[in-house]
Amino acid sequence: MKRARIVFLIAAVMLVSSLTMGAHEAPKGAKLQSKEDLYNQIELFSDAVSAIRSEYVSEVDSKELMYGALRGMLSSLDDFSQFMDHDEYVELTSEAKGEFGGIGVEITLKDGIITVITPMAGTPAESAGIKPGDKIVRINGKTTKDIRLSEAVKIMRGEPGTQITLTVWREKEEKVLDISIKRARIKINSIKDAYLIEGKIGYIRLVEFQEKCARELEAALKKLEGEGMDSLILDLRNNPGGLLESAIDVSEKFLPKDEVIVSTKSRNPAQDAVYRSKGVLTHPSWPLIVLVNEGSASAAEIVAGAIQDNKRGVILGAKTFGKASVQTVIPLKDNSALRLTTASYFTPSGKSISKQGVIPDVAVDLEEPKERKKNLSDIFEKIDDGNKEVKRGPKVSRPKEAVERDNQLERAVDLMKAIKVYQR
Repeated sequence: MKRARIVFLIAAVMLVSSLTMGAHEAPKGAKLQSKEDLYNQIELFSDAVSAIRSEYVSEVDSKELMYGALRGMLSSLDDFSQFMDHDEYVELTSEAKGEFGGIGVEITLKDGIITVITPMAGTPAESAGIKPGDKIVRINGKTTKDIRLSEAVKIMRGEPGTQITLTVWREKEEKVLDISIKRARIKINSIKDAYLIEGKIGYIRLVEFQEKCARELEAALKKLEGEGMDSLILDLRNNPGGLLESAIDVSEKFLPKDEVIVSTKSRNPAQDAVYRSKGVLTHPSWPLIVLVNEGSASAAEIVAGAIQDNKRGVILGAKTFGKASVQTVIPLKDNSALRLTTASYFTPSGKSISKQGVIPDVAVDLEEPKERKKNLSDIFEKIDDGNKEVKRGPKVSRPKEAVERDNQLERAVDLMKAIKVYQR
């Protein structure tokens, strides 16, 4: 046991040395003090591991013990850092590429509670009535108190057609609701809707920032340009974010060359970065309105902040979620990975939106639509065997009806008409 403890300490010291080699310069005395403190804490950890291995009531698997320690260590940093085993890492990769199974809801840990950022457009979660800000307090009757984020995601995933029940606390209504949801196979496209509303006003709903997002957006823009579009409403409501690179690519489509899109600051000043528009494939001249709400997060907030601070368009809707950190996925040698917060991002004017969100130029709260009379087409649209693939992509839409049932979009259309009159 003593030999094992010595070997562990040597390995831990080697790890500390490799990590500190990459750190930015600090006073020599402070560095030595920091190393001594860390070595003392590693020895404490080693003592705990030794005690568990020798004294715990049953034999402990070393890998599970280390995985548990890593999960706890990462979760203690912030709400977004996490340790992922191999299966969780594969799921994250699949989601970034635009395909995964489950109910279609983006969640985070907020104040220690599993919180819905947004239900994804066109998924079972949205159809069942899950809303941004819902606090998930039970899953299938079991409490989510102290549950890991990755564990909650894993439980919600499952075979298409199987059922799951979420118990949510809806703070605005002060209600606890049990919501049953049937899982489905979900294939994500970044663009859900792309059509002309009226008066050559284009409307594009962008639901997530994936690898193919910028290409899909460019295709939608060219399609609408071919139909005579002369202005654009870009809908980022309930967009949970995604890849930083995709947010930059989307932003620069609307900005002249060399405008700041976003800046990132990390622990090491040498790794700080400022991202500017390259002026390639841009559409900088149209009047532009960006719709946002409390479900717009991360990459969606980067785009909204870039448009707002560069005075390129008008932000309309409700205050956004307020996630201003960059996570980097670091693979480990056993095919597990760390999802580590490595930087904070700032809007072009230098503002951090962490927990503050992007404040719209024109604040418009969403009004719940009045129930319209049901017809046969509605009934047939709701019939589903629970096993078919759910696709979140462009669909045939009814623009007039969409505007009438959405007061935020209606205000955006009215504002766009006024902007075009003023320009003339």
